[in-house]
Amino acid sequence: MVSTAALGDARAQLVQGLSPEDCARVHGALDYASEAYGERLASSGQNAFEFSLGVAGTLAYLRTDTETRIAGLLFELAIFDAAAADKLEERFGKEVADLVRGQFQLIRLRDLTAVQAPVGSGKNAAQQAAQQVETLRKMLLAMASDMRVVLMRLASCAASLRYFADQKRFDEVTRAYGREVLDFYAPLANRLGVWQLKWELEDLSFRFIEPETYKRIARMLEEKRMQREGFVASSIGRLQEELAQAGVKAEVSGRPKHIYSIWNKMRGKELDFTDLYDVRAFRVIVPDVKTCYTVLGVVHNIWTPIPKEFDDYISRPKPNGYQSLHTVVTAEDGRPLEVQIRTQEMHNFAEYGIAAHWRYKEEGGSNFKSQKYDEKIAWLRQLLAWKSDVADVVAGQEDLQREWVEKLKAATLDDRIFVLTPQARVLELPVGATPIDFAYHLHSEVGHRCRGAKIDGVMVPLNTPLKNGQTCEIITAKGGSGSQGPSRDWLSPGYTVSSRTRTKIRAWFHAQELAETLAQGRAMVEKSLQREGKTAVNLEALAHKLGFAKVDDLFIQVGKEKFSLRHVEAALHEGEPAPQEDAAVISKSRASSVEQGAKSGVLVVGTEGLMTMLAKCCKPAPPDPIVGFVTRGKGVSIHRLTCKNFAEMQAKAPERVIETEWGLAGSETVYPVDLFILAQDRQGLLRDISEVFSREKINVTGVNTQSSKGQARMVFTAEIGSTAQLQKALGAIGEVSGVVEARRQ
Repeated sequence: MVSTAALGDARAQLVQGLSPEDCARVHGALDYASEAYGERLASSGQNAFEFSLGVAGTLAYLRTDTETRIAGLLFELAIFDAAAADKLEERFGKEVADLVRGQFQLIRLRDLTAVQAPVGSGKNAAQQAAQQVETLRKMLLAMASDMRVVLMRLASCAASLRYFADQKRFDEVTRAYGREVLDFYAPLANRLGVWQLKWELEDLSFRFIEPETYKRIARMLEEKRMQREGFVASSIGRLQEELAQAGVKAEVSGRPKHIYSIWNKMRGKELDFTDLYDVRAFRVIVPDVKTCYTVLGVVHNIWTPIPKEFDDYISRPKPNGYQSLHTVVTAEDGRPLEVQIRTQEMHNFAEYGIAAHWRYKEEGGSNFKSQKYDEKIAWLRQLLAWKSDVADVVAGQEDLQREWVEKLKAATLDDRIFVLTPQARVLELPVGATPIDFAYHLHSEVGHRCRGAKIDGVMVPLNTPLKNGQTCEIITAKGGSGSQGPSRDWLSPGYTVSSRTRTKIRAWFHAQELAETLAQGRAMVEKSLQREGKTAVNLEALAHKLGFAKVDDLFIQVGKEKFSLRHVEAALHEGEPAPQEDAAVISKSRASSVEQGAKSGVLVVGTEGLMTMLAKCCKPAPPDPIVGFVTRGKGVSIHRLTCKNFAEMQAKAPERVIETEWGLAGSETVYPVDLFILAQDRQGLLRDISEVFSREKINVTGVNTQSSKGQARMVFTAEIGSTAQLQKALGAIGEVSGVVEARRQ
């Protein structure tokens, strides 16, 4: 247990900078915690009350507000009793209870997503592990509705590591915990600018991960400590004298040495300990930029500079905005000495701004998305710098502290959510994402086969919005292609929010339609080959002959009715001798010929009794100028004079062209025509156009629609009795809202 003297020191530390009223609240929380924890132990094995004192003490050192310090004392109670937060709300207020709940949520996240060694090996596995850790950092920030919860979590990590160090406990548990803190929480503290914790978390973690290396570097630092500190002190004194003579006001101080940072540099630059520049180093802080360069001249006048080690980050700031002059000089003993020169503003920015080493050290660059995310982090880091602004808060200045606290509470990352798979993998999704978005983010096939979802073990509708920290499990269809594939309802509002998801769903339907068109075209071509007795023909060669790169392209165009089978038939018979008597081929009984001619309403001039048919390629209808073409075994095909197919057939066999004209058709005779409509795509467009056909008593036998970039292209096959009826219908369609063009094809 905590001794009386230690408890007295803790009381004094916990209330630093607080008003008398807040001091009383903290003391009350301290007494409550002492009684509530009793002999309970924290997860580290430390007495829970001692652990809470350590957490709250760190938060007090960071100059957090009263509620945060009280929550730091009490959050462990929620670990022992999930309902403890409700009890705390009655006694200490909703704000403290919310902070405790937030901390409990992050601890739950930690248990679900404990950082593990990457599965597999090699560069890809390492990259995946690094990406997962980075996503976990973002998830932690996004889940924290109040950024003070993140500070509490960092203070908790520091308290656990200090306890392990005091106990000199080196085992697999402390090693794993050190790795987790180094990979996950130390970079988070770095990003948020909480440098006091960042260095401590790194050094303590490194102590458990590489104990021998840690001891070796610490020993090397200690062996030369007196000599190094004496040299740095004398160098600082000499520089201060030179600056005073030059009339320069400057603050010169030594730079702290951190074992993990030294080891990282030795490893990264493959340097020996004696070759490290920043083992002997100091920093100069001056009032303005001009003075920075004045100090640089003085430094280079005293000691010999090493040219390749000079960096001017003032005129050329680093991509993250960091500014400073860095120079390395050769001291009197021939060994290097590093000097950093910057203004007070630059120093504050480097300590609490966005000069986060993790980005350019760990990733070597950034993309647009990372920059956008870092803009928010920069704001959060600026908010976390409030501790320096309120360090001297006295009576009457509480409003300033409250203002910063309100900014901290409002600082959340609300444009993304982070959801876990059952295997504790974290996925980053847009706000409002549903299980369908989650499934397609996992894999396209998982999305296509998605049939249900569980959130935290409970079945939910597929359009249920996901929330931060939830675990989502996708239930997929099994076996049988008929059970696979998305629903068209998923394209309706509310089912997805990701454009990437909708694109994948549309692509699936497009692929299905293409497959159906391909199968239909194949069947049509094969039927034509059977009719012509050419089933042994090489289909690939036939496709190439017709100008297609692949036979599937031929099938698709035929299936879409954009390529006539007559071209296929013509290619099959190309080069064959023409029959001697076409008339004998097409002759039929007089009764049959007259019957067919009467039904079509066509009279063949000069040749009575011939079987006739209207060509499907141009769909002639009275009073179109028409012409006939004698076919093999199908009678006379009637085309419009402007038909392109007829022009090609006429060029190849002009002797088979005969003059035709419309005969007298019955009043109920109708003719199929194709109508093309171009319109701005909208809901209800097809319905409005169909109503026009219904009103004009026009029967529609076929519809083909395509929509792209907000425009709809429609082709209707309609049966009309006269041109007048057709023109009236086209005029009415042209008046439909959104229709740009309506014409006969």
